[in-house]
Amino acid sequence: MQELFRQYLETYGYIFLFLGTFLEGEAVLILAGYFAFQARLNIVGVILTAFAGSFLGDQFYFHLGRWRGLWLINLFPVLARKSRRGLKLVEKYGALVAFISRYTYGFRILLPVILGMTNLSKIKFLYLNIASALTWAAAFSMLGYLFGKTASFIIEDLDRYEPYIILALSCFIGCMWLAHFVHIWWLRRPARQRLKRIRQSPSGKLREEPHTIPRKGTFSDDDELQR
Repeated sequence: MQELFRQYLETYGYIFLFLGTFLEGEAVLILAGYFAFQARLNIVGVILTAFAGSFLGDQFYFHLGRWRGLWLINLFPVLARKSRRGLKLVEKYGALVAFISRYTYGFRILLPVILGMTNLSKIKFLYLNIASALTWAAAFSMLGYLFGKTASFIIEDLDRYEPYIILALSCFIGCMWLAHFVHIWWLRRPARQRLKRIRQSPSGKLREEPHTIPRKGTFSDDDELQR
């Protein structure tokens, strides 16, 4: 069974890694880093594949935003709700959002789309995307690799206990996601309390807050939001 799994991983592992990193990809990349430690994948190949998937993914989302960004946000209510927070990040960090978008859970796809709706230079986004994709791919690949190395110091026969190790690694990744969602839930607590007070008030009306968009000067002259 393990030999069949090894052959399957060696044949299709890089394909799944590319597709996973084209989307979100942290979980699959950490697992790939662990398999690289087990010599079932090559660590350089893992980093390069993850770099390619991540880089091409963000390039696709950026140009999709430039082509049909406003239409997409209006079409999907979920994107419309999240775009307000995404615009605040763009307003706060400007073009640097192109570098940090991979580390903002829940906004990985949306932020390049929003940046595509601005006049942010394609060349500037390209350079920032290359730097971000390379550091992201190397960091999360090595995280999985070092997890395997640490486990080898504790467990002598990794192959024997590999299913349990993979389960433990999956639980660790799940805890990372859970911590993120708990953090977001805690940050939204004041808004929920305010909404509850408004609903309990006699009028029961909620005044809409103005929709914030990047103003001129948030970017450089060639980076302001398209009208």
